[in-house]
Amino acid sequence: MDIRGATRSLLVLTGRVINDVVSFIVFCFLDLLDVLLCFVYKILDFFMEAEWKPCYCSSGKEAITSSGKILVSERGESKIISLSSTKLQLEDISDTLYSRPSLVSEISKSTIKELKRLKIDGTTIRSSERIKNGTLRSTFTINSTIVDMLQEKIGGQQLHPVPRWSDCDCRACTSWSSSCKETLYVRVEGPSREDKAREDVLFIHGFISSSVFWTETLFPNFSDDTKSSYRLIAIDLLGFGRSPKPTDSLYTLREHVEMIERSVLEAYKVKSFHIVAHSLGCILALAIAVKYPGAVKSLTLLAPPYFPVPKGEQANRYVLRKVAPRRVWPLIVFGSSIVCWYEHISRTACLIVCKNHHFWESLTKLVTRNRMRTFMFDGFFCHTHNAAWHTLHNIICGTAGKVDEYLDAVRDQLRCDVTVFHGRDDELLPVECSYAVQSRIPRADVKVIDRKDHLTIVIGRQKTFARELEEIWKKSSSG
Repeated sequence: MDIRGATRSLLVLTGRVINDVVSFIVFCFLDLLDVLLCFVYKILDFFMEAEWKPCYCSSGKEAITSSGKILVSERGESKIISLSSTKLQLEDISDTLYSRPSLVSEISKSTIKELKRLKIDGTTIRSSERIKNGTLRSTFTINSTIVDMLQEKIGGQQLHPVPRWSDCDCRACTSWSSSCKETLYVRVEGPSREDKAREDVLFIHGFISSSVFWTETLFPNFSDDTKSSYRLIAIDLLGFGRSPKPTDSLYTLREHVEMIERSVLEAYKVKSFHIVAHSLGCILALAIAVKYPGAVKSLTLLAPPYFPVPKGEQANRYVLRKVAPRRVWPLIVFGSSIVCWYEHISRTACLIVCKNHHFWESLTKLVTRNRMRTFMFDGFFCHTHNAAWHTLHNIICGTAGKVDEYLDAVRDQLRCDVTVFHGRDDELLPVECSYAVQSRIPRADVKVIDRKDHLTIVIGRQKTFARELEEIWKKSSSG
């Protein structure tokens, strides 16, 4: 047994070393490739749209301010001021959008610093207040071409075409642009409020997904009693599925939550409701639950992306490293690392896959002879790079410092049941994330499902999960 144990440990160590070495080589190459693609897309954008498209690898502030926002940096934290015809709004963005260290950036850091020292920025306003002994009390920087931005807002100019040349322009992906209503796509099943539906249930999908994650799996498997008593409401988040995909949005937490409020809570006159959320959707579910503590009847979270941030760590970057550790194995982690770290490589993936999603769906049907259900193609491929990139960084990374507050508020202010499901084989978000949620909310019931991962926690066990949800709702109603 000792020999077997030592052999196994040696093999694990060897595998880890190989993974580290291969990962280093691969990601060094990807660092260089992303820089090359940066120049390629600038040229293509200019020829296709007659303008340069700012990006975060070359100028993070320019990329943000080009969307009609003013970037404000204060003590290492980033916020934007959104300008509208009626109000100014200050909201958080993640600095991982424009500060993701790579080998290339580390090597060139000293050169860039020297160039910045020589550069004169005439549009930067700096304000600082120093106390008598000379220490800095408060510092903020606003970096933008404010006059030009205000002219764009007042003139109502559209910064980029809808859709952009690299986005899909099929009817399903652009159906929102022909509607005068700026609301999310909402799929509702069950009795209407006029038919006296007993309760409402809000389903929030995760990253790079859509409402079909629920409607094609759970909805057909609910009992007749549930379908006659509950109004089941599944949404496509802003930027995904058939929902609006504005090119000038930064897809912040506020924008996502306000769209859910406008499209569901207000439009369907929802007063009290259950929430079921998966992955990234769990963060939005927590934000909504904290905003409406008296309205939430039960909170069910699947694979929540919660990583407690150690003291002294910068929250946004810590979570980025946990979600995307820049490793080639497991494959789902490799994919996550590419999506999180490389703006232009991920845009290329969207160009190849999302813009041509009908081709890939047809090819899959041809190869499998229609034996494979392709409903998930609508979920995974119907989004824009702009929506996916900003949602990933501003929701998962950008809220890293807020999730603790949300969980504490759920623990102290909400009386509803909290249930957490997690696949034991989830290689993207480890099961420790759910146990960490339980450590903040002791009453949370954590259910770890063996031999299930990030997606098969629902897909493949939809009948069982439908029964589990029905029990949760009945229990919360009877309580």
